[in-house]
Amino acid sequence: MIRVAIDGPAGVGKSSTSKALATYFGFAYLDTGAMYRAAAWWCLNQGIDLDAEQPDENLIVATVGRLFTEDHFDISVDPANPDVTCDGESIAEAIRSREVSSHVSVVSSILPVRHLLIAAQRAFIAREENGDSFSHGAGIVAEGRDITTVVAPDAEVRVLLTAREEVRAARRADQSAGVAAVGADDVAARDKADSKVTSFMTAADGVTTVDNSDMDFSQTLDVLIRMVEDAMEEKAYEDYAANLSEYELSDEDESLVQGAFTTPEERSRSKAVGVLAVVGRPNVGKSTLVNRILGRRAAVVEDTPGVTRDRVSYDAEWAGTDFKLVDTGGWEADVEGIESSIASQAEIAVQLADAVLLVVDGTVGLTASDERIVKMIRQSGKPVTLAVNKVDSQADEYLSAEFWKLGLGEPFGISAMHGRGIGDLLDEALEKLRSAEKTSGLLTPTDLRRVALIGRPNVGKSSLLNRLAGEDRAVVNDLAGTTRDPVDEVVTVDDEDWLFIDTAGIKRRLHKLSGAEYYSTLRTQAALERSELALVLFDVSQPISDQDLKVMSQAVDAGRAIVLVFNKWDLLDDFGRQRIERLWKTEFNRVTWAQRVNLSAKTGWHTNRLTGAMHTALESWDKRIPTGKLNSFLGQLQAAHPHPLRGGKQPRILFATQASNRPPRFVIFATGFLEHGYRRYIERSLREEFGFEGSPIQISVNIREKKRRK
Repeated sequence: MIRVAIDGPAGVGKSSTSKALATYFGFAYLDTGAMYRAAAWWCLNQGIDLDAEQPDENLIVATVGRLFTEDHFDISVDPANPDVTCDGESIAEAIRSREVSSHVSVVSSILPVRHLLIAAQRAFIAREENGDSFSHGAGIVAEGRDITTVVAPDAEVRVLLTAREEVRAARRADQSAGVAAVGADDVAARDKADSKVTSFMTAADGVTTVDNSDMDFSQTLDVLIRMVEDAMEEKAYEDYAANLSEYELSDEDESLVQGAFTTPEERSRSKAVGVLAVVGRPNVGKSTLVNRILGRRAAVVEDTPGVTRDRVSYDAEWAGTDFKLVDTGGWEADVEGIESSIASQAEIAVQLADAVLLVVDGTVGLTASDERIVKMIRQSGKPVTLAVNKVDSQADEYLSAEFWKLGLGEPFGISAMHGRGIGDLLDEALEKLRSAEKTSGLLTPTDLRRVALIGRPNVGKSSLLNRLAGEDRAVVNDLAGTTRDPVDEVVTVDDEDWLFIDTAGIKRRLHKLSGAEYYSTLRTQAALERSELALVLFDVSQPISDQDLKVMSQAVDAGRAIVLVFNKWDLLDDFGRQRIERLWKTEFNRVTWAQRVNLSAKTGWHTNRLTGAMHTALESWDKRIPTGKLNSFLGQLQAAHPHPLRGGKQPRILFATQASNRPPRFVIFATGFLEHGYRRYIERSLREEFGFEGSPIQISVNIREKKRRK
């Protein structure tokens, strides 16, 4: 439960800002000013003379007491419909009249009346805390006098909203246009009357002052939203600690949750000093070395050559220095027909880097392939550090001596498997990286969104790239498989630059492919991995095959944002379009959350619809839900639809956090296993509440067992 208390003088926009804030978070909204107005209206309605030189205060107190204790009064806490009723009849308009406004201070300046109102306000706030009303215990925004100091002094967010007197007078005049002019004298008079019993011009201890004299409405609202989100994060962490106090929490879980509560600034790393590419022949231990440097198993390691996909980059750190580490595929020199293609791809990997870490196998010795790699590196002009791997002990140091003849300086004997010699190697490599001429930023447009064009061969990927670019950037031929290597192109679409990656068609049974097709498919998979958004193309003029659906699933499994592109739509007749619509309901049920664009790459029909769909998908992919807001939503969800009983037990969600975005990944801590059907229900509900159109959502559940009592 998050309580937001907002106080301040007249004319600062407390009511409008508080209602908007409550609406934004789905909180209840309590207008305590309306309660004072209702009290004044009730006194006038009961015939009390509030214009008397000395009004009967005892009579006023007794009359107001009957209003709130005899069930005459009620107020809605729905920010979209903040109604006020008396004996079942709405008085929302009546209490805003000029007559009531001019007498509110007479009633509110009586101290016993304020005590009555304070008790009533606390009762309405307590009703929200118990989860019995509008927000189901999520939160409440209460605004008005005494809120921050007397009514809710322990609220999670306490704000004194203020502005200069002349600014407030002008705002009050705007609000009263067509009713009566309100000037600085009226504002000053009301401030003077209210200040007899309460202080609202200076903030009490623990209350944050927000002066919105020079802010518009949206800017004021943004400031308050940030304050509430911070409070929700802190509250959620407190709840997490309380809920999990009886449950075992691993170090990995603790690190995960702690990371979710750090700020973006704390999460961000300092600027990397450059890009270091790890290169070498297959099976020399490049990926093992990458994992050793990263301190985790990030790269796939097998004894089989060709496991590593092309140019996968990681954020790395050594001795306080941040850098980009790029793991590359093995360079083979003895495969017929594709040696030039592999050499070309290897050259790109080196050219994208600022420095190179060459890995050789000490147990095999110097090979012709090693010498060819060195020749290419020398032509690039990049500084290189030589690592002789598999030197597992001091007795094996002699294995490094042979590699002096490469002319790259001292060969560092290391053991990537056991960690031997890694520190000295990185010290040398980073020293060269710091002093290297930086070219990676010039060669790779890192600020552009990366879009991969994927699909079966001959679905029109290159044709779409050429259409978007407005010129021929890629070879297009009716022969399937024209594109072999991923083609990176910066394309301007609707005055915005994108980095498009045109790929080879993905074929089934990768293990049965050979030669150029095999390596093209591997590089296509790597292109998908380094993209942010996948445009998955289908040739709708042909039957949708299992392979089409497998390509789509590959993009989903890779966690990319997705837009489905139904190409060659112009070739369909009415029957064909009906066929596609039937397939959409049956075969594409896994990706109903993805946007679909029907177009013709050849003619350009409807290609202008792609940009909007791409932006929507990437915004969803980037989206992060505040932890407090997420737990508030899941609490309501669980209360409305609890997990079904299984074996007499009912799993309960203790806490949840969005561990990461790109794609959004949620981790739920629960007391038991959540069935897949309930997880799908959570995913559907998350999409209905927060959107995520065009982005996959990943949900994992960590089961926390109760600690055993000793």
